[in-house]
Amino acid sequence: MRKNIVPFSFLALTLTLSACKNEHSEQNNMKETEEIAENNSDIIVDRFADIQVLRYDIKGFENLSLNQKLLVYYLSEAGHYGRDIHYDQNFKYNLEIRKAFETIVGNYKNEKNEDYQKFLTFAKQFWFANGLHHHYGMDKFKPEFSKEYFQKLLKENNASLSNEAIEAIFNPSLYAKRKVKDSNKDMIAASANNFYGEGVTQKQVEEYYSKVIDKNDHEPIEYGLNSTMILKDGKLAEDVWKSGGRYGKAMGKMIENLKEAVKYAENEPQKKALLKLIDYFRTGDLKLWNEYNILWTHATEGDIDYILGFIEVYGDAIGKRATFESVIEINDFEASKQMSVVAANAQWFEDNSSILPAHKKAKVTGVSYKVVQVASESGDCSPSTPIGVNLPNNEWIREKHGSKSVSLGNIITAYDKASGPGMLNEFAHDEEEIERGKKHAALAGKLHTALHEVIGHASGQINKGVGQPNETLKNFASTLEEARADLVALYFLLDEKLVNIGLMPSLEVGKAEYDSYIRNGLLTQLQRLELGNHLEEEHMQNRQLVAAWVFEKGQKDKVIEKVIKNGKIYYDIKDYNKLRVLFGELLREIQRIKSEGDYAAGKALVENYGTKVDKATHEQVLQRVKPLNIAPYSGFVNPTYELVKDANGKITDVKLINKQGFVEQMLYYGKKYATLI
Repeated sequence: MRKNIVPFSFLALTLTLSACKNEHSEQNNMKETEEIAENNSDIIVDRFADIQVLRYDIKGFENLSLNQKLLVYYLSEAGHYGRDIHYDQNFKYNLEIRKAFETIVGNYKNEKNEDYQKFLTFAKQFWFANGLHHHYGMDKFKPEFSKEYFQKLLKENNASLSNEAIEAIFNPSLYAKRKVKDSNKDMIAASANNFYGEGVTQKQVEEYYSKVIDKNDHEPIEYGLNSTMILKDGKLAEDVWKSGGRYGKAMGKMIENLKEAVKYAENEPQKKALLKLIDYFRTGDLKLWNEYNILWTHATEGDIDYILGFIEVYGDAIGKRATFESVIEINDFEASKQMSVVAANAQWFEDNSSILPAHKKAKVTGVSYKVVQVASESGDCSPSTPIGVNLPNNEWIREKHGSKSVSLGNIITAYDKASGPGMLNEFAHDEEEIERGKKHAALAGKLHTALHEVIGHASGQINKGVGQPNETLKNFASTLEEARADLVALYFLLDEKLVNIGLMPSLEVGKAEYDSYIRNGLLTQLQRLELGNHLEEEHMQNRQLVAAWVFEKGQKDKVIEKVIKNGKIYYDIKDYNKLRVLFGELLREIQRIKSEGDYAAGKALVENYGTKVDKATHEQVLQRVKPLNIAPYSGFVNPTYELVKDANGKITDVKLINKQGFVEQMLYYGKKYATLI
């Protein structure tokens, strides 16, 4: 599982926060934002719609050995060849739309044309989201240019597109949301994603898996993870993603590059894991996926690591099918050494958690944690990226063999460099919170990410005889798991243990994160929604669930006060220690829900606290954010790598190039890595 989208250190500075301000201060905030962009022109690559595109640095690539550089190169190539898969998973017309957009943008000359600029913005939104629907909100993008103008562009630039795809772009009632998370609807039929074939219903799929899944299997596979569910001769069947099968051309190129990567593996465990991954991509056998994850979890030595495959199920409304993603990583030795104390104390955190004793692990196994530098990303991790990851997701593997956690250090650094104080000054309740945020937010965010991934996802256990969460908690499993991991982090961020082991200088760091989390969960994350919409994305649901629950439960003791100043809403934490107790109580309950597979209780928590949005509050947040001119979403261009050869064709080096613009990179990827169109 992973922590999305922007780090809490970034949120604390740009998405959460303060006092009433007059027109003059609003102008100052706008000026601040412009100055940030100007001063960080090497980091901020592009800005359009609600998005800014950034660039991340990679320290010390030149110091890697040639074999290590080649390992990074071939793993990166394998990841990029999975890009087409993710586009197709998101929506059935995405690939042909992308090809048409690439042709138009690659050929068009009169860029000053106003209609073309509207089209170009639309194309950038499409590329950023890996398709026609917003990467986070899931709503279909609305073109601000006419169908007639678009058809003219197609004709003038020798591009073609089916009538069905054109209709999908311009008819607002068709394919309106990529993923629909509404338990009152057939979520499969209502979602536009391409995980399920025509005519497949949610009821059919649930009945299919109720017959297929063996609940007595103590080492189950992740059912449905790597297949499209289709109707074949009137019966449900899984069209498996594998070489020679669905997505076979793309996976063939991935396998080809992984075979090259094997030649440069740093050690035997790493080599065995890569070979097993190749076998899995070749066959699509989910038992091999289990075997691979065990090998990968134990392969902790070496400076290069990777996440590559069909992994996270956030894109599927019922949490079965996984999107393709890749993250290629280089260990950040200094930062990893500093943060290794988190994994070293994993058992202490488990023993001292607020969850029930029966739900604690007697022995926390195989927890590893590193801060890494991203070398490249693809699929569901690019351009929009997580900031922390804990894998594998299969519960029994985590309990028996452990897990790997990483924080994406250079991604977090790039976010911080591109951020500014505008939101902090707008939504924080008072000067004390503003100063605390300025002083401690960056460290608080890094610690939250570390504890969320290393301790949060790795904690707790499921009762014997209870199935996997995606079976027992169904479409609410991901939201509840993210809430659980957040709560573990929040609970310990106000514990003296973190001061004693040298992770933070004082509990003021924990208080800064508490301030940030409550503001974000109850107010500032709403800037990401269109007015009138409710929360459907799992991470947004989990943040509001946690914040709204503790706010409500703490009203009697006035733990958090809702303050209205000059008509503006603020939240002021009155008692941090009591808030910590409430975080612990909610953690205990969500762990119980997971351990016991209590679907009804999990459903009630999410639907009562995590989905509904007060329209008046939402409208106010949008009004307060607008003058700040801050993009709610950020993502990244990746560096590219070139092989350097001598006169005899022998590879002598791998050159890192980090200069591409966003449009330039999208066109480059389309030419180099397209396999399914």
